[in-house]
Amino acid sequence: MSGARLGPWIVVGLAALYFVLPLIATFEFSLSMLRGTWSFEAYRVVFADPAFRQTFGFSVLAALATIVLGALLVVPTAYWVRLRFPRLRALIEFVTLLPLVIPAIVLVFGYLRLYNSSSWLPFTGSAWGTNLLLVFGYVVLSLPYMYRAVDTGMGAIDIRTLTEAAESLGAKRRTILFQVILPNVRAAVLSGAFLSFAIVIGDFVIASLLNRPAFGPYLALIGQNRAYEPAALAVVAFAATWGCMGLLQLLGGRAPGSAAAPLRVRRKAIP
Repeated sequence: MSGARLGPWIVVGLAALYFVLPLIATFEFSLSMLRGTWSFEAYRVVFADPAFRQTFGFSVLAALATIVLGALLVVPTAYWVRLRFPRLRALIEFVTLLPLVIPAIVLVFGYLRLYNSSSWLPFTGSAWGTNLLLVFGYVVLSLPYMYRAVDTGMGAIDIRTLTEAAESLGAKRRTILFQVILPNVRAAVLSGAFLSFAIVIGDFVIASLLNRPAFGPYLALIGQNRAYEPAALAVVAFAATWGCMGLLQLLGGRAPGSAAAPLRVRRKAIP
């Protein structure tokens, strides 16, 4: 193998070692709770803890709500910007990138200032309102990844041709968006969705400052008092994230812009 071909493989191998070796070390440490032998005792303790089930379940529900709200916000926006307002694309991209520049702690303190119990919209005055505010914060944090994924997916298909074909068959705009455009960018939406899931599962700042029973604060609390259980929780969180990536491969379906897209219009856009 020549040097030009060997170089990329060396880079990939070094990157794999950089990511895999710490994970292997964490997993090995999580198996060392019982002296002199490897065991899954730390995992048994973690899974038997009611707080783990409560916090992980809460974060999963928050992630699902974030994904739904984010998709409902981003997909129509990206569609209309590409179809009708291409000159606004630079401005929309700038706005969606702001969460990468503004720290999450600034965002949550702004929420607490604007939506405290004495404000005109007292979200923090109730547990339900605080949960809703938490989801809104997660939607903002995941906005750069969701919008970039969806916008890239729409750039891979000819949305103008698909829209005109659907309109010629009498389809309404809602039908075009959800039955023609959305199936063609399904893989892109799922990519943004699972990135959003990973962000929500790993969040500590917003959930902690809003005093919500999420997985991130629970992991930080366990890390202060115990040794082996945090390593087990880190492995569990990593496995959950990679499980989502596997689901992306299974549910992503046909790549955007495939030859079957016009057929999909003919089938679904008939009134």
